Amino acid sequence: MERPVVARPLPKPLLLLLLLLLPPLLLPTVRGEDIASLLPAQCTENTSAIGEAFFCSCLDDSGVRLEGNLTGQMMRSRETMMRVYNCTKLYGEFMEMNFSFPLYYSYPYRSVGALFQGAVFVVGFLGNVMVVVVVRRSRSMHTPTNCYLVSLAVADIIVLIAAVPNEIFMYFLVAQAWIWGNAGCAILIFLQNMGINASALSVTAFTVERYIAICRPLKARTICTVQRAKRIIFAVWAFAFCYCIPWVFLTTVVPVHYIGISDVQECTFKLSRQAYLGYFFADMVLFYVVPLVLSSVLYTMIAVVVFRPPQILKQMGSSASSGGAEPSSGNSGRAQVIKMLLTVVSLFALLWLPYRSMLVYNSFAQTPADKYMDLWFLMFAKTCVYINSAINPILYNAMSAKFRRAFRQGFRSLCCKRAQRDDGVELAAARRPAASALGERGLASRCSASGMSQLCGVATDVVCFAGHPPALD
Repeated sequence: MERPVVARPLPKPLLLLLLLLLPPLLLPTVRGEDIASLLPAQCTENTSAIGEAFFCSCLDDSGVRLEGNLTGQMMRSRETMMRVYNCTKLYGEFMEMNFSFPLYYSYPYRSVGALFQGAVFVVGFLGNVMVVVVVRRSRSMHTPTNCYLVSLAVADIIVLIAAVPNEIFMYFLVAQAWIWGNAGCAILIFLQNMGINASALSVTAFTVERYIAICRPLKARTICTVQRAKRIIFAVWAFAFCYCIPWVFLTTVVPVHYIGISDVQECTFKLSRQAYLGYFFADMVLFYVVPLVLSSVLYTMIAVVVFRPPQILKQMGSSASSGGAEPSSGNSGRAQVIKMLLTVVSLFALLWLPYRSMLVYNSFAQTPADKYMDLWFLMFAKTCVYINSAINPILYNAMSAKFRRAFRQGFRSLCCKRAQRDDGVELAAARRPAASALGERGLASRCSASGMSQLCGVATDVVCFAGHPPALD
């Protein structure tokens, strides 16, 4: 007969450690010296003031030793500090005092937020900058679709710069503290919203462009051009700018009164939250629901065309390839592009879902207590938004061989330009004879004939690379 398994209780030292560590993982922290600033001078049986008597009675009922040093007890025991904190809040309500303690994010919360969001910022900023540089410098990448991807990259850069550094910096300040002033509040909120909305419109624009290029190949000859794409991108950014400009006038900085701390400000709404509900839901519909519904319908129609039987594709292949903006040698090439763009749209929907859902839920909350403001979920939702602005360059490299080649060429060209500058300095300093230059030219011609370009650091490879850059197609 098997003996029943009995769960052993946790050792007392481990249980005590969990009790000390668990609250910082769940809540912002309160400093003991801030609580101590409100404590009565002494708690004795002869306390005459009504407020002090109420406060001391609460401490006694909570099990706090009144004869000892309360400040010292709070510093040594978090449990004692929380009991004194609760009594202080009750004391404030009893005396009808309007005050609040400064709250600080816990060290685990700060560390996790700074680490993950900092990594997302670095990867996203560098990746999106590379997308802009690569498309600009590679002639074969000058297509309507890539123009929209550049617009998306610029929008993502704006979102990352306007949101992530400030978010990380605020983890190490008093909760809700704002240090950039009234102008910084207006500008950063405006840039965040403009970047987010321009990103959604760019996603919608390249979806419509791909639909026309594949499903309407005859119209694509005149519609899907680089010049028209540039005009559409200009209209997208103009609309996003005009739509978001009210945020400059709808935000303000207000003082926050914390005990023991002065000159604390908060960036918040200028009007009541109810006045912004129409704006919030217009954002939700125009820049989330409509792009997703439109993308779902168009990509379904694109899939019907791309995965048609081969004999039908053969009849329309010539017109589709001539009218499309991105050269493709067959159905597999087009399918790969569609998969990449569909992945971008799907991740856009998935990564924005937590934050949008929380926004809708809190908009219908009747009281502040009904709002869902779990700090860890809020960090998760914001991090998902930042990942959405950082992940696209990774997708381009993972799913597009053309982008991979363009990225490699971009790195090689930067490397070779540096090698060329260093080689030129060495040539000017050494004043090599003409015979050496002729020998180098002959070696370069042999390298050019062989069509090889391997290492950027070798002078002959620099000559070959400069004369015969590798094809991108």
